[in-house]
Amino acid sequence: MNAAAFIVGPQDGAGAALSDLGRRLGFSPLQPYVSLRQSLKQADQTPLLFFLFAAVANVSSLKPVANALRFSNEQSLRFAPLIYFASELSEETIRGCIAMGFDDVIALPYANGDIGARLGRQMGETKTYYETSTYFGPDRRNRVGPQRSLGSDHGGGQFRRIEIVRSAQGINVLRDDFQVML
Repeated sequence: MNAAAFIVGPQDGAGAALSDLGRRLGFSPLQPYVSLRQSLKQADQTPLLFFLFAAVANVSSLKPVANALRFSNEQSLRFAPLIYFASELSEETIRGCIAMGFDDVIALPYANGDIGARLGRQMGETKTYYETSTYFGPDRRNRVGPQRSLGSDHGGGQFRRIEIVRSAQGINVLRDDFQVML
């Protein structure tokens, strides 16, 4: 894969396993996440960054990093794929990751084939993102179920709808619309 990756979370246990996986997938460079500054410096050298989040006991503990990336002013960070690798998948984990704007949640061990192909879906395809006062991330309206309230993600009010395509050359914004839903 022609992209750099940062491992977010513990560097031992789940983080070490994720580092091994990242090396096998060909991320280069592959390094622990330290700060936005470190990530921006890497983006100058490698236009496409992935953020691979290691399993943690409480997924909400990842919110500060996810928010810093998703609400960054830098396009290379704001639209970077955020992938959570869960050791145990639960509805609470999935909903938490959706609320934080993650692009994908993968349960390990991944039994449905090649993880590289799954991560590859983050590139070369048009992705739609929404921004509201409390949410920035992929369009997940079809994935959160019928009990979604009007106040959740992009159920009403002002929002931006942004279409992007990621490639090894970076992020290309195809469309950026500001809209108001009444």
